[in-house]
Amino acid sequence: DKTVIGHMADHPYRFDEIKYGGYYTQEQIRDVVAYAKTKYVTIVPEIEMPGHAVAALSAYPEYSCTGGPFKVFPMWGISDDIYCAGKERTFQFLEDVLSEVIELFPGEYIHVGGDECPKTRWKKCPDCQKRIKTEGLKNEDELQGYFTRRIEKFLASKGKKLIGWDEILDGEGLPERAT
Repeated sequence: DKTVIGHMADHPYRFDEIKYGGYYTQEQIRDVVAYAKTKYVTIVPEIEMPGHAVAALSAYPEYSCTGGPFKVFPMWGISDDIYCAGKERTFQFLEDVLSEVIELFPGEYIHVGGDECPKTRWKKCPDCQKRIKTEGLKNEDELQGYFTRRIEKFLASKGKKLIGWDEILDGEGLPERAT
């Protein structure tokens, strides 16, 4: 609904009160990718997961641990609300999103972020705790590793390589083909 203006260190925060939104059509994305190619640029899309997902969870709260409701952040920040790693439907949703992204971006890499992912909700979520037990994981950090490995395996099955920030190393077992 608005965006912070000025520096994040400035207090009190000031907001522009301008509502933002919208999307690119698939055709517009194809045009951008084609233009970038003429300039020898490869666009690497970043689809944040499991954290930094409040915008997506605002539209699709069923893929969270709590069910929402959520409001898109008006400024930079980290939220305890992340994708639920215990629900199969969360992975189906993300695979559907990634399948569309893969179709639109021909480069070899898909960036998943993977950073700044608090485990607060996972610690209290019965679905996530069940997944930890079922998969023989030790804790929520290993659950993030499971999450990342599962997404990496899906991307690899589509001929793509996962790239992420250093937190994708959490939970061990990241395949060598990930960056």
